[in-house]
Amino acid sequence: MTSATSTAPARRPAGVSALALFFIFGATMSFLAAVGLAIPGGPLEFMWRINPQAREGFRALGFLAVPLLLMVSAACAAAAHGLWNLRAWGRYLAITILAINVLGDASNAVFRHDWRTLIGVPIGGAMIWYLVSRKSAFAR
Repeated sequence: MTSATSTAPARRPAGVSALALFFIFGATMSFLAAVGLAIPGGPLEFMWRINPQAREGFRALGFLAVPLLLMVSAACAAAAHGLWNLRAWGRYLAITILAINVLGDASNAVFRHDWRTLIGVPIGGAMIWYLVSRKSAFAR
């Protein structure tokens, strides 16, 4: 008689759980921003009072803003799912999204002289470093 080998599921590091929740937040906020742009004067109008510059920035993109935000939302949701389930592709996707964000923050500082965006560079870099250093926690 052969015995079935059981392998315990991998234990998700707390930092990976936190990053998955961070990406869920990102997915939710980008989705709400897309809806807020798609329905001007609608129930989400209040959020533009918090950050009117964001609305103007998205309006400058024209009709592309809503699909772009929906793609960001989907990418963040996929990264959250992959991180939560310790999938290697989720880790790669999260690193890619964070790297794009770091580049965007640095670009905004350099080209728009919005120095406040520089705070995102070390934060995003730390998140990327964390994910790179936790490679062994993710399935192939």
